[in-house]
Amino acid sequence: MKCFIVLLIAILSFSGLLGCSTNAPRLPPAHESGKNAGPSVLVKSYKMAVGDQLQINVWKSPELSLGTPIRPDGKISMPLIGDVLAVGLTPEELAARIENRLANYVKAPNVTIILTNLQGQAFLSRIRVTGSVTKNISMTYYQGMTVLDAILEAGSIELYADENNTKLHRKTENGAVTYDIRLKNILEDGDMTTNIWLLPGDVITVPERSF
Repeated sequence: MKCFIVLLIAILSFSGLLGCSTNAPRLPPAHESGKNAGPSVLVKSYKMAVGDQLQINVWKSPELSLGTPIRPDGKISMPLIGDVLAVGLTPEELAARIENRLANYVKAPNVTIILTNLQGQAFLSRIRVTGSVTKNISMTYYQGMTVLDAILEAGSIELYADENNTKLHRKTENGAVTYDIRLKNILEDGDMTTNIWLLPGDVITVPERSF
């Protein structure tokens, strides 16, 4: 009987631990911080857009190097080779295309491209708040933005919002992930545990309470 009681206490204790872990919110890793934020859409997968400003460097050929925007027709102009289509390509793909064209005029050309102003990236980097909020909103990301900042921009939450089931959706190198936001705890209790630093491209969804 004594052994049974001990076993029962152990089971109940273990169940309690499971219950606590289940209630703990899922949060981003500690190293993810808005202080040094780059886009949550991987930069290496970025396809260049009209208006993006490029710095094109041809090694040992400064006369061929230049800074230029992508024109409305999706192209750039280069010395010797003329127009080159840039829209829809990654910087690496465009560099390879330019090298291929320059090979007719320059021995073993080596081209690097730096994106100095990303007009297309501005859209991908916006923060979006949807669901049971005063207004669904898409806003410009700024460094240091938190969940609370975004919610206040959306005009706060509606009366029947299920605040503590709010989710933050983020794209990462390992695919899309979802984190738990206890919005009621933030707004009513001042508990900032889930007031996560935002990254460009984050989406916050506030569900409606089910009755």
